[in-house]
Amino acid sequence: MGRKIELTADKLRRTFDLSAMEFDTTEQIEPIEGIVGQERALRALQTGLGIRNSGFNIYVSGPPGTGKMTTVTTFLKELASGQKTPQDWVYLNNFDDVSKPTACGLPAGQGRELKHDMKDLMDRISGAISRAFESDEFGKKRDEIVREVHRKKDEALEALNRHAAAAGFTLHQMPFGFLIVPEREGQPIGDLELVALPAQEQEELQRRRQGLQDELRTVQNQLREPERAANEKLRELDRQVVNLILDQYMAEVRAKYGEFGKVVIYLDAVGKDIVDDIDTFKSGRTNVQGGSSSRQMLLPEAPSRKYDVNVLVDNSQLKGTPVVLELNPTYNNLFGRIEREAHLGTLYTDFTMVQPGAIHRANGGYLVLQVEDVLKNAFSWDSLKRALTSHQIEMEDMADRLGFGGGRSLRPHPTPLDLKVVLLGRPLIYYLLHAYDPDFSQLFKIKADFDTQMDASPDNIQEFLGLLSNFCRQEGLKPLDKGAAARTVEHASRLAEDQEKLSTHFGSLADVLKEADFLASQDNAEKVTLSHIEKALEEKVHRSNLIQMRIQEMIAQGTILVDTQGQACGQVNGISVISLGDHYFGRPSRITATVGPGGQGIVDIEREVELGGPVHSKGVYIIGGYLAHKYARDMVLSIAARIVFEQSYSGVEGDSASSAELFAILSELAGLPINQGIAVTGSVNQHGEAQPIGAVNEKIEGFFDMCKVLGLTRNQGVIIPKGNVRHLMLRKDVVEAVSAAKFHIWAIANVDEGMEILTGTPAGVARLDGTFPEHTVNHLVQNRLWEFTEQMKNIPEVAATLPRFAPRPKEVPEGIPEDDKYVEANFTE
Repeated sequence: MGRKIELTADKLRRTFDLSAMEFDTTEQIEPIEGIVGQERALRALQTGLGIRNSGFNIYVSGPPGTGKMTTVTTFLKELASGQKTPQDWVYLNNFDDVSKPTACGLPAGQGRELKHDMKDLMDRISGAISRAFESDEFGKKRDEIVREVHRKKDEALEALNRHAAAAGFTLHQMPFGFLIVPEREGQPIGDLELVALPAQEQEELQRRRQGLQDELRTVQNQLREPERAANEKLRELDRQVVNLILDQYMAEVRAKYGEFGKVVIYLDAVGKDIVDDIDTFKSGRTNVQGGSSSRQMLLPEAPSRKYDVNVLVDNSQLKGTPVVLELNPTYNNLFGRIEREAHLGTLYTDFTMVQPGAIHRANGGYLVLQVEDVLKNAFSWDSLKRALTSHQIEMEDMADRLGFGGGRSLRPHPTPLDLKVVLLGRPLIYYLLHAYDPDFSQLFKIKADFDTQMDASPDNIQEFLGLLSNFCRQEGLKPLDKGAAARTVEHASRLAEDQEKLSTHFGSLADVLKEADFLASQDNAEKVTLSHIEKALEEKVHRSNLIQMRIQEMIAQGTILVDTQGQACGQVNGISVISLGDHYFGRPSRITATVGPGGQGIVDIEREVELGGPVHSKGVYIIGGYLAHKYARDMVLSIAARIVFEQSYSGVEGDSASSAELFAILSELAGLPINQGIAVTGSVNQHGEAQPIGAVNEKIEGFFDMCKVLGLTRNQGVIIPKGNVRHLMLRKDVVEAVSAAKFHIWAIANVDEGMEILTGTPAGVARLDGTFPEHTVNHLVQNRLWEFTEQMKNIPEVAATLPRFAPRPKEVPEGIPEDDKYVEANFTE
C-alpha cells in the first residue's frame, strides 16, 4: 500500500529560472509572430489549404482567447503573399435586359483600366459626335436632303394654291394645318358677308371648298412618303457619321480588350446603343429612360452612367491572394448590396449601384469568419453554404426577398467562386453543426483544433518569450525585465493548471501585460518588473473577489459554520469552487454524515431536494459501491447513511467532494473523530482510489485563506489526490506557509491513506478472511456494519431477505508465515 505523502514546498509550485538566458529585457529577444504551441492545428491548416478540391474548407476549433484569429490570419497572409493574384471583377450594363448586369472577369488591375478607358472613350465619342453634327459638311448634306423635300412640298402646294384661286379660294397655312378661305376680288369673305350670300351661292362655295379639301388631303398624302424618305435619309446620314466616329475611336479599345469575349460583346452593344440613341448626343438632352430601352433605371441626372463600368473587385494593389476577415457577417456584408437613390419620391437603381461583399473581395483567396456571428445573422449561413455548393456568388436584394422593395430591382449575373472559407468557433458549435446540419460535414471537411496549452519545454519557453517581445512591440508596451518575464511564464503555467504546461490563452496574458505596463508608467519606470506583474495579478483578483471576502467574513463571524480546529465524528471540511466570471475561488463547506441500520443505502440529501446535480449523485452512488466492495463481500450491506453539504442553498454539482463525503461516513461508522483543521478534495472510485480533480489550486488557497482569517495553528492543511501534484501552482504565501510548517498539503493515493491522516488511526489491511486488525479504521467500520446487519435480522420481514453471515478465515497459502496474516485487500491466491 502506498505511503502517505506530505508535500514539501518545492512540489507546490514550479519556478522558471531564466538566469541562463542572455537578455535583460524582452526588447532584446527576437520577436516571434508565428504560431507557437499549435503544431496539430498548423498541420490541419496546411492540409486544408493545400487541398483545392471542393468541400475542404476549414473549421478552426478552440475556446476564445487562444489566439485563433491572430494565428489564422497571420498564417494565411504569409501563405497568400506567395500566390497568384486573382482577377478583377466588373459589372457591365446589359443593354438587352438592364435588370441583369453582366459580370466580367479581367486580369488584376485591368478592371480599373477598363473603367478609365470607357470614360475616356465616351468623352471623346460624345465630343466627336457633337463636332460632327455642327460641321459645315454635315450641314450641307443635311440641307440638301431638307431642300429637296421642301421643294417638292412647295411645288405641290403652289399648284394647289393656283387651283384654289381659280375656284375663288386661298390657302392659309396655320400651326395646325392648312385653312381654305373663300375670297372675292382678292379679299377674304368674312363670316357676316358669307352668311348674307344667297343659299344657292353658299352651297356652291361649300361644294368647291370640299373639293379643295379632298385635293389637299391627296397632296398631303403624296408628300408623306417623300418626308419619310427624307427623314430616313437624315437618320442614315446620322448613323453613317456616328458609325465612322465609333469605328475610329473604338478600334483602340477593341484591340486592347480583344481577348476578352464579354468585353467585345459589351463594346458592340455600346456602339449599337449609341447609334440608337443619337438624339441624346446631338441635343445633350437628359434621357431619363437611358436610351432605347424603356426598362433602363438610371438616375435622371446621369444618363451617361449606362456606359460606365462598375469595378466590383479591384485587385490592382493586391500582391498575392486576398485574405478577408469579416467581423460582422450580415448578408449584405457577405454578399454585397444593391443600393438605391431617391428622386422625386421614387427609388432608382442601376448596375453602378451594385456593391461588393466580403465574399467578392475574398474570391480567389481566403475568407475568415466567426461561426457564431454567421449563425446569428439571418440568411448568411444558408447563403454561404449555397455559394460553396454551387461555386458561384449570386447576389440578391434582401429588400425584395423580404417584400420591402420599391420598384424593380436588379438580379446581377452570378460570378464564379473559387474560395477557401475558414470558420473560427468553439468546439461545441462544431459538434452541433456536425450533428444537426448535414451540409456542414460536406463543406467543412477539415478541423483544426487549437490546444489550450503547450509543453513547458525549453524551446517552447524561448518561443513564448518571443511572443511576449512581439506583443510588447506591437502594442507599444514597455519591455519586461527577466523577473517579470519569468513571472509571466509562471502565470501561464498557473492558467494551464499544470507544472509541465503553459497556457495558450494569450488573451488573458495580454490583459496582465497591459495592466502591468500601466502600473510601470505610474512609477515612471522604463521597463516592467516583477513587482508590476505581481501587482497587476493582485489587482485583477481584488477587483473580482468581493463575494469571496464576504464569505470569509461570514465564516469568521460564525454565520457560516466551518471549523478549522478540534475534532468531530462524521464531519469533514470539503471545498467547492465558485465561479464569478473570470474569477474562481475555493469555498470551504462543512460536510456531515449520519449512519444507522436500514436498507436505504447512501442517501444524498442534496439529490433528494433536487439541489444535487447528476455528477454529484454519481459520486454518492460510487461511495455505496466502495462500502459494499470493501466491507460487505460476505453480507448484505444494511445501512442508512445520509450526507449533506451544510448551509448549501444554491445546488451542488461535481464529484470532487466524493472522497470527503466518504471520509465523513467512515468517521461516523468507526466512531473516530476527524481533525477539523484538515480539508479534503478529490473524487474516489469504487476501489477507493483517489482521483484527480480540477481547480486544485483555488481549492487549497480558499481553505488556506480561511485558516488565515481564523488563525493558523500549524496543524491545518489540505488532502489532495496524488494525481493532482503536477497541477499545483500555488500562491507564494501558501508555499511560504508550507515551508514554515504553518500549513500542510498531503497527496494520497487511496481512501485508507486519507483516513489515517484525518483520524491519526491506522487504516488496517485486510486479512485473508476479509476481516481487519483490531483497533484499525477498517475494523471499526466493518464491525459497525456487522452490527447493523444483526440489528436488521431482528426485523422478521427483513431477516427473511438476509443471507446467513458467518465470516470464516480462508486457508493460508503454504509458504506464508503465521505472523504474516495481514495481506493486501487485492491479494489473489
